[in-house]
Amino acid sequence: MIKTITILGSTGSIGTQALEVCKKLGIQVQALTAKSNIALLEKQIREYKPKAAAVYDKEKAKILKENISDLDIPVYSQMEGLCKIAADIESDIVLNSVVGMVGLKPTLEAINNKRHIALANKETLVAGGELVTRAARENGVKIIPVDSEHSAIFQCMQGMNDKKELKKIILTASGGPFFGKKMKDLENITKEQALKHPNWSMGAKITIDSATMMNKGLEIAEAKWLFDIDEKDIDVVIHRESIIHSMIEYKDNSVIAQMGVADMRVPIQYAITYPQRYPSLAAELDLTQISTLTFFKPDYDTFLCLKACKLALQKGGLYMAVANGANEQAVELFLKDEIKFLDIGNIVLKAVNTIDVSDEITLENILKADNDARNFVLCHFNKK
Repeated sequence: MIKTITILGSTGSIGTQALEVCKKLGIQVQALTAKSNIALLEKQIREYKPKAAAVYDKEKAKILKENISDLDIPVYSQMEGLCKIAADIESDIVLNSVVGMVGLKPTLEAINNKRHIALANKETLVAGGELVTRAARENGVKIIPVDSEHSAIFQCMQGMNDKKELKKIILTASGGPFFGKKMKDLENITKEQALKHPNWSMGAKITIDSATMMNKGLEIAEAKWLFDIDEKDIDVVIHRESIIHSMIEYKDNSVIAQMGVADMRVPIQYAITYPQRYPSLAAELDLTQISTLTFFKPDYDTFLCLKACKLALQKGGLYMAVANGANEQAVELFLKDEIKFLDIGNIVLKAVNTIDVSDEITLENILKADNDARNFVLCHFNKK
């Protein structure tokens, strides 16, 4: 089992649960980072005593540095600080649980310094999949998924003798709070309604992505790169109970599923301890208490974000960076009550259909595509 870990995004939902796992297993926390929640970060620093910390918000980083002046712990800031933590602090594995495109550069820095990655940051593979997986191969680095769906697939594939045996991947989706709704039902959806997920407790951005089903589009892109599979061989099914976390189908049509209670500490722990398993903090699944497992086809005509991601994957290249950037900007506006819920899917689809991007996959071009998409959204809603 690993002995040391760096956690990027330690104050978020994944990060706090990862610290619970580390405490239970006795794993030394080498470094912690946060976007701006310095109150919680200070508590974590005092409890886990890392060697370094970073805060993305420059001013908040200064305050934290003053608040922990009694400790001999350096505090870095902004993107430079995240990258320094990812690259320079010695650890067996880097858990990247930051939200958004901000996670891409630190992931690459960690990989290029031969740190294994436990990946919860979707955007790293969504926007930079080709770049990131190539760097991992060149540096002999493992990328182990933390998302419950990709962890499920990863676990199901452990018994596979040959990659050629795999027929397809089946991603399950809860359907979010608006399952079964049509466009007309969603015209006046509020932020508060969209933030009420039926099964999972997550951060605001990820919860909105679940409500629009953008999260499932991002997960298709992730699966494509994580498991080196054509997007045409990745299916999505709505599974309201969130008991089956995803499945794989073999050439002989045998389907293998990974099941468990809806508790992210299971995939977090497996990513950290792979290939070993240890007793978990999660509750045991009691099959006798489950009356029904249901499955439905996704509604691409209502949930346009999912449709936009499918289109972006078909177009290839940097178009998933466009879809992701447009979505991040649109969700930010929605959370500020500046646009409507349905505007998110409409503008993401329009961005994928409208913006031209370079064919060359480089970090510079990925970031440019992301920036162009954000500007496209801001200009469309006259926010710039």
